[in-house]
Amino acid sequence: MIRALIVDDSATMRSLICGILSRDPEIEVVGQAADPIEARAAIKALNPDVITLDVEMPNMNGLEFLEKLMRLRPMPVVMVSTLTVRGAEASLNALELGAVDCVGKPSTAGADAFDVLAARVKAAATARVRPLRTPPARAPGAHGDEGADYAPDASLIAIGSSTGGVEALMQIVGALPANCPPTVITQHMPATFTRSFAERLNRASRAEVSEAVDGAPLAIGKVYLAPGGEAHLTVSGSRCRVAPGETVNGHRPSVDVLFRSVAKAVGAKATAAILTGMGRDGAQGLLAIREAGGRTLGQNEATSVVYGMPKAAFEIGAVERQLPLEKIAPEILNLTNAHRRGDH
Repeated sequence: MIRALIVDDSATMRSLICGILSRDPEIEVVGQAADPIEARAAIKALNPDVITLDVEMPNMNGLEFLEKLMRLRPMPVVMVSTLTVRGAEASLNALELGAVDCVGKPSTAGADAFDVLAARVKAAATARVRPLRTPPARAPGAHGDEGADYAPDASLIAIGSSTGGVEALMQIVGALPANCPPTVITQHMPATFTRSFAERLNRASRAEVSEAVDGAPLAIGKVYLAPGGEAHLTVSGSRCRVAPGETVNGHRPSVDVLFRSVAKAVGAKATAAILTGMGRDGAQGLLAIREAGGRTLGQNEATSVVYGMPKAAFEIGAVERQLPLEKIAPEILNLTNAHRRGDH
């Protein structure tokens, strides 16, 4: 049984969250708190497995509380946020601080927007939560810095991630050189989050990162992040395609959809990595890339916040090598250099 603590200054929202979580037989709501001061006392008294945490609260906002919590008593936290631009920025801050996941508040009294909440809380309970560390140094801001040890070629990098992917992508994209191969990324994320996240990645990287738009040319030194919402990101010829479609594996955008298009478009010229995340999305697509002659990597269990997607891919033979997070970016660049040298 997963023991959950609800932290939100709104009695109505606490009641709504409690009702949704209590309907799941695997979750027990052990307590509620209206602000971080009450939450601190409740954590000590109740020892919950997972906390749902509001971003904006009195006495101490959710981000300040989260930072203290992740430094002093790390535990799985699911943020509950408004799906606005301001809410997206706060949620991304929370994910960088160590929150496992973020769920948007419903905009009406109905609970339809919370359909995923119980599943996210259960996934969070299995997450590997580490103490908050000092953020890694950001890459130099000059996008024109080419670097001395990398030369571009006609290859393509593809990355898929979900729960825990914000931190993982910040580290990997932040390590890419200014002249990296064109890179396409699908991260499971709400529509209002991806533009803000692309901007964060852009500030952290020597490469140029943007939210993908339909028809954008796949260019050296460019990284394209799938927009959240109603469309899938694919690759066709030498361009990005962003088009509506049905959900795949419960997701839109879907990693499988991206990876399958990459396998078809570039085949052996692809280098792909599947990162931390809940579920199986991306496993079959990564296998298609490997069967087409591309190189494939998976994040290992020890460094994955949730070892779901990499595990599923590994178990079907889609992953050529499993690596800790800190070794994935160097290996991606090594493999794309190998393409250029003809070592593949």
